[in-house]
Amino acid sequence: MAEDTEADVLFLKRAMEQTGTNLPLAVVTDGQQATDYISGRGAYADRARHPAPSVMLLDLKLPKKSGLEVLAWMKEQGLGSPKVIVLTSSDEPSDIQRAYELGAVAYVVKPASIGILNKIVKGLELFWKNPHQPAESVLGWYIRPLA
Repeated sequence: MAEDTEADVLFLKRAMEQTGTNLPLAVVTDGQQATDYISGRGAYADRARHPAPSVMLLDLKLPKKSGLEVLAWMKEQGLGSPKVIVLTSSDEPSDIQRAYELGAVAYVVKPASIGILNKIVKGLELFWKNPHQPAESVLGWYIRPLA
């Protein structure tokens, strides 16, 4: 998870606890750390301690590099993994469109309700177990389609 707001990380962890969802969760707090983690550079070079992710939750509003810059970097590198689910507070149509153009498999606006987040977390668990299936099949209406 690339997320710079500690409260949002805690909110996700609480939803995981409440649903009994067992997802491996590593958190980076800026876009540069996200690209370093994905590529196994620097502090993330030890893949035993920092395994390559198959699924990543990505906020768009990150310090150093935005989530869109992370997606653009992944596209430039030709990376098909990790599968990226944008989890952000932005519901701007331009952000949604750009995220999909850059390779995001899903775009989810952060919910204000723990109940809705619990449902999203259960869908994330199903997607994490099989990231080759369409994200829509497990996340349902939480996906923000292109308008």
